[in-house]
Amino acid sequence: MRILGIDPGYAIVGWGAVDLAHARYTAVAYGAVTTPAGLAFPQRLEQIYDEISLCLTQTAPDAMAVEKLYFQNNKTTGIDVAQARGVILLAARQHRVPVFEYTPLQIKTVVTGYGQAHKPQVMEMTRRLLRLEQVPRPDDTADALAVAICHGQLGGLAQHRTKGV
Repeated sequence: MRILGIDPGYAIVGWGAVDLAHARYTAVAYGAVTTPAGLAFPQRLEQIYDEISLCLTQTAPDAMAVEKLYFQNNKTTGIDVAQARGVILLAARQHRVPVFEYTPLQIKTVVTGYGQAHKPQVMEMTRRLLRLEQVPRPDDTADALAVAICHGQLGGLAQHRTKGV
């Protein structure tokens, strides 16, 4: 099974394609979509859509796993991330790839065994599970790979599927 993990954002969208076979993970491809701060927001969304669509075409995943949004203090930033997430979901829909969502707590628990793990712990476990020489950069890329691993471990349970995709 090939899983495309996504760490949504509007400045940086981390993505990582992972193959799961015989309880073993292999990184297929990974990277990040970065949009320039000076670019008009609709153009940033268009760039995210175009690059994620290309990624979907090139990696041909069986499923897309996306981190659920977590709002802390800045609701304006959260709304912008939600809009970016929307174009990512649209790209998946247009490529007929089912989408599954996972909370940060679920991802940390699955990848490290501890829901309160810190970011460096998640990144290091992701590196180990994928047998990579170093942690992928930027951090958003490592996060996206962790999301893909989470989906692989949970087996795509129906309760995590995004309705309508």
